[in-house]
Order: sequence, then structure tokens, then C-alpha cells
Amino acid sequence: MPKKIKLILNPTTNHGRSVQIAADLRPLTAEYEAEWSGTDYPGHAIELARQAGDEGYDLVIAVGGDGTVHEVVNGLMQVPENKRPGLGIVPVGSGNDFAHILGIPTNPAQALQSALNGQPRPLDMASVRDEKNRLEYFNNTIGIGFDAAVNAYTRKIKRIHGFMMYFVALIQTIFRRFDALDMHVETDQETWDLNALMLAVGNGPREGGGFIVTPDAKLDDGILNYVTIRKISRLMMLRLVPEVMNGTHGRFKDVHMGTCRRMSVSCKQPLVVHCDGEVYAGFGTDVRQLTIELYPNAIRLMKA
Repeated sequence: MPKKIKLILNPTTNHGRSVQIAADLRPLTAEYEAEWSGTDYPGHAIELARQAGDEGYDLVIAVGGDGTVHEVVNGLMQVPENKRPGLGIVPVGSGNDFAHILGIPTNPAQALQSALNGQPRPLDMASVRDEKNRLEYFNNTIGIGFDAAVNAYTRKIKRIHGFMMYFVALIQTIFRRFDALDMHVETDQETWDLNALMLAVGNGPREGGGFIVTPDAKLDDGILNYVTIRKISRLMMLRLVPEVMNGTHGRFKDVHMGTCRRMSVSCKQPLVVHCDGEVYAGFGTDVRQLTIELYPNAIRLMKA
């Protein structure tokens, strides 16, 4: 049983409903040495998680969506491994892809009990670094090109939420930003050049509220899975959408899948990039080189 617990709440998650959820959950932590902290600005959860490690907390619980988990992981990864707290997740966001992959209960009270009473499960993590040496960790997926553009468009959609928000943004991207990228890719196993709409690397299989982009990816197998989709027509991309939802797109000739532990990407055009659904390089930025690296068994997930 953890002795000292930090719960990090994103009060804006799920359009503010997370605040009431947290209020309902507080009695469940009464018997623990538990401290609740709310985030005030983007990146705040990174600082809070890192501080929790410095202050000797045993467990840090992310109460929020995939973005909150992403920030907490980035904070924990800055703590030396021998002092790094365990990770708990109470999913109260709109997509909750990472929690879904891990089989964490959707009921917040059950998810909290699972974290408080769970056993440690080692999970792999990964990082991305650009040509300016800007480092960010990701726990689930990184997308380059098309799916990163989809992610960027979701931020402009206000009235639709969850899976439908991602689906509408996907359709917008097909008709507004359907540009191929001239990429040179090197991994620890192969090297190739391609003209592609997207390249995604998965530590886990699912993103965007239910798209199975890298279907063979597992969070604890010591490898990363990647997928590329070459330049195809808009009509063919529409054909691929239901295949990606089911994770069956690998059977098409314009789709290439593989595995690696390290990957470097260079591109003639500026890259649009997301990490776990968070913008790493958005429209108008000039990132053209990336290095992606795996860290096996980097985080201990606490789950019953």
C-alpha cells in the first residue's frame, strides 16, 4: 500500500466535470497521506509530478484525460528511476485511449481504488527529440503528418466531443490538408525514403478515441510499432478510415508496418507532430528532424 500519494487533477477536463468527480472521490483517499493538486496552466502537471518525485511520494495519480496522463508521465520521467513514484490513472477525459488500453475501469471510483490497491506493472515509455534538442516523452503514440493534422483540427471543434470530434476533424483534414511528406527514415533495423501522408509510432495501439493505428503495439514488450501510409487519393483515404478503426489497414499495399527501438526522421517539409494527442509541432512551425527512442520498463503502473 502506498504511504504518500499525490493526486493531480486537471480541472478543465471533460468541460469542468472533473472538479465534481474529484470532490466525490476525496473521501476515498481519507485514510491515506494524500494531497490533491489542481493544474493552473498547460505543463503544470509536469512540474507537479516532478516535484512529487523530489518530495518522496510513492504514487502519483493523474485525474484527467490523456493529456493529463501525458504531462504526469513527462514529470515522472524527469525523476531518477530509483526515486520515481508509481503512476495511477483515473480517466475522466473524452478519449481516455491510454486508460482503455490498460483496462482501467471507466468508473472514477473504481479506477481510484484500482490505483490505490494495485500491484506495480512495468510499462515502456518513449521520447521524441527535434533538431533543437527539445525533448518530450510519450506513453502511447506519436503521429507525424496526417494524424497530427487531425489532432490539430480537433482543437478548433467546440460542440462535438469524444470519438465524433476526431472523426469530424479527420474528414476536415482529408479535404483541407492532404499533403504528402518527403521523408528519410532510419531505424535500428532498416533505412528507407518515402513520400507519405503520415508516419505514426505506437508504444500502444490506439489513439483518437478509438482508432487502432498500430494494432500490434504492446505497452510492455520492449519495442515500438510504426505504420506509414504512402501518398494515396482522398477516396482511398476514406476507404482506409474504417480499416484503421478496426486495426485492419495493414493488409493494404500502401500501408507499411514494422517495429523498432529507435527511429530518426528527416523531412524536406515542416512536420506537424502530436505526442499522445498533445501538439509537439503545430501548423506554422519548422520542425524537420526527429529522433524517437524507447525506454523499456520506465514507469510502474499501479493497477489492481
